[in-house]
Amino acid sequence: MPTSNYSRARRGSVLAPFDPWKSELCTCPFKLSLNPYTGCSIRCLYCYATAYIGERDSSPKKDFLRRLKRDAARWPPRIPVNIGTSSDPYPPEEAYYELTRQALEYLIPRGYRILITTKGTLYASRDLDLISNGNVAVTPTITMLDPLLSLRVEPNAPLPEKRIDAVRRAAKAGVPVGVRVDPIIPYINDDPHMLEDLVGRLAEAGAVFIVTSTYKARPDNLARIRRSLDSLGERIYKLYRSRGVRVNGYLYLPREERERLLKPVIKAARRMGIQYAHCREGFTGREWFNAPSCDGTHLIPERVKPVAGGLDSWVR
Repeated sequence: MPTSNYSRARRGSVLAPFDPWKSELCTCPFKLSLNPYTGCSIRCLYCYATAYIGERDSSPKKDFLRRLKRDAARWPPRIPVNIGTSSDPYPPEEAYYELTRQALEYLIPRGYRILITTKGTLYASRDLDLISNGNVAVTPTITMLDPLLSLRVEPNAPLPEKRIDAVRRAAKAGVPVGVRVDPIIPYINDDPHMLEDLVGRLAEAGAVFIVTSTYKARPDNLARIRRSLDSLGERIYKLYRSRGVRVNGYLYLPREERERLLKPVIKAARRMGIQYAHCREGFTGREWFNAPSCDGTHLIPERVKPVAGGLDSWVR
């Protein structure tokens, strides 16, 4: 990657290299990050991004489409574009503003390789006409099956059943789907039977890849969990404060505890014959990671050939 491109992309760009705090545990391939919104209306208690985007509803980035067109000219289409790395690209506001759809309408015909990460379902109910014809894979996040618990932890996300149905619709339309079963939070969504059932439901719906991780506490999200989940929140707070190990600005649980939390997901994925990986855990070996990438970029199909900037026709 040219240094000049990188330095320019870091100044006021909407399309820039993904850089999760320079974590040596991050195994993502080089990719670009695109977030049409700032803030996030989904309001997950465990959100790591609130440390820099704040706890506020999603709002459109100013002059988003103009800035995207400018930034896209700096990067070749072969580099994956991950939409939704910090702010969900399908919050409730997307139904009105349609910024994510506008981004897809611009990038897909030009052959950009796109990975969509979201807790929303609008990608399957509105945008399959675009997604199913482009170089696009989706990796929605589904952390649990319990609808009441989901409402407490992910207050403004669609309920789990709706997200599973979106996976089914996308897969049926020929879109490659992986699912993020993360984070797994002690005392919240760590029941082994529930996790195995969840992976089974996802595989049945058409998911071909699972990425999982344990909850890694930051000061703001740990305080939010403690404040919002009563006695459960207090237990989680005490666990991380007493046993957490500081890694790259996060509190990680000890390795043996993280292995215990992840094993049901990995075991179920292996049994179902689908690919699996983890996110920033530092585990090695096929026991923990058997996919070509940790984030699902390897799922992106090649349906549209890259074309020169400014061409509006699709080349297949």
